[in-house]
Amino acid sequence: MPIITLLTDYGLRDSYVAEVKGVILGIAPEATIIDITHEVEKFDVEEGAFQLARCVNYFPEGTIHVGVVDPGVGGGRKSIIIKARGALFVGPDNGLLAPAAERLGVEGVYEIREDRLPIKRVSYVFDGRDVFAPVAAYLAKGVPPTELGVEASSYVRLAQYQPRIVGEDLEATVIHVDGFGNLVTNLTYKLLDELGVREGCNLRVNLRGRELEIPYVRSFSSVGVGELLALVAGGGYLEISVNMGSARERLGISKGERLILRPEYR
Repeated sequence: MPIITLLTDYGLRDSYVAEVKGVILGIAPEATIIDITHEVEKFDVEEGAFQLARCVNYFPEGTIHVGVVDPGVGGGRKSIIIKARGALFVGPDNGLLAPAAERLGVEGVYEIREDRLPIKRVSYVFDGRDVFAPVAAYLAKGVPPTELGVEASSYVRLAQYQPRIVGEDLEATVIHVDGFGNLVTNLTYKLLDELGVREGCNLRVNLRGRELEIPYVRSFSSVGVGELLALVAGGGYLEISVNMGSARERLGISKGERLILRPEYR
């Protein structure tokens, strides 16, 4: 039976997560359920997208990922299944699933049709339990997405996950600030590698009109304590960091800020 992962902003104080798991196990009792996190900041779709995207490469083929950070629940947004290489994603069509699915490679998108689900919803504001959980469970039992929905021509993407290349410049966005104060950008290792950006170069960074020269290195200890550095960390994204310090405090910027970077080789 495939693995089903769960990522939500529900927290663990209430019974919400248990209810979602109960529905899944009632339909697919042999499923293995793994919690990615239920501590996404409330309503923060971008944070949920980041946490999901950074871990999808490490799950076995056939994993089904359920993501629920859904401030638009009960409104007009669609419920979707995204078929990617080696995985399926289930959740709201608000951009939450897109970065993770695109890291694997999107192969198809389906709008969930609730009239095709044997289980009828109880509430119009708990789609995690009443829609996404049963859909994931039926997918785990081998039901194809085409039986649970209809093919869709598009899905919502998050603009901040789309870096721009303008001449020699990379226009990036800070998509996450971790607990150490590292500034995680939307530049992936894959993109940097394709552009020929290699360790040992400097990145000339323009931040709010201020120019910084930051070395692109392999590890934090490649520079002195308290010095700025750029590296690709465990999530596969380029980060601006300070060795044993906080780049957020040093530079005074946070999630959503835009940077312009230009690689310069010594």
